[in-house]
Amino acid sequence: MLTNLEEYNNPILYDDENEQYKEDVAFLLTEAANKRGMILDLACGTGRATIPLAQAGHSLIGVDIHPPMLQEAQKKAEALKLSVKWVEQDCTKLDLKVKSDFIYIVGNSFQHFLTNEEQHVFLSGVHTHLNEGGTFIVGIRFPSIEELTSTEAEEYWKSYQDPDTRYTTDVYISSHYDAIKQIQYNLTTRKIRDHEKIIKEITLKIDLRYTFPKEMEHLLTRSGFMITSVYGDWKKSALTNQSTQMIYVCKKQRVHPTP
Repeated sequence: MLTNLEEYNNPILYDDENEQYKEDVAFLLTEAANKRGMILDLACGTGRATIPLAQAGHSLIGVDIHPPMLQEAQKKAEALKLSVKWVEQDCTKLDLKVKSDFIYIVGNSFQHFLTNEEQHVFLSGVHTHLNEGGTFIVGIRFPSIEELTSTEAEEYWKSYQDPDTRYTTDVYISSHYDAIKQIQYNLTTRKIRDHEKIIKEITLKIDLRYTFPKEMEHLLTRSGFMITSVYGDWKKSALTNQSTQMIYVCKKQRVHPTP
């Protein structure tokens, strides 16, 4: 899990491109409303979801493998006078010495587990840290035909402006999907321009594993979870062939003592 991290070397850039996304945060706040005790945010990044839950009065541990992301998360939390425990740890080797009623992994981070083994050990670690009857939420991209179609040519994604330099960054993506490994190999190119003149180009790679709905059901149930809800987005729409997301809300199976 120490590879495939190029995209996260610059936490400020990550926030510029992702911090405005709040749909999953609203969902998590609703789910957390009746939870007590410590909440675990796995692959928390710069605290995009962790910090709003802490602001709502919840106790949280944010776990991530990437030190610069955690440092930025801690800086943001301290500026807001929030007490969050940030832990640098590989989420496939979870060892937090706590049990939780609520654990989640959002931001499509589950897609960083590229092999069956990584997926299984991650889910096993979640199961160990979750109280019986506790809730686990995972959100990933839906593997639609459009999502998996290879686009070797650069495709425009979005643009944003740096408030300090006033430079505009145009973001382009090219990708190749390996249907055997279910891995999409992505190159993200950022073209930074001053008006129309490009002054810098940065290209980074990131590999993402796609998991299909029936496969995800099997993974979760085999790992000891009961799926209570499946949605096609964070607004709780039904999962359809037109969905862009797969949201799984699960409970840890209660163990009934043998008579």
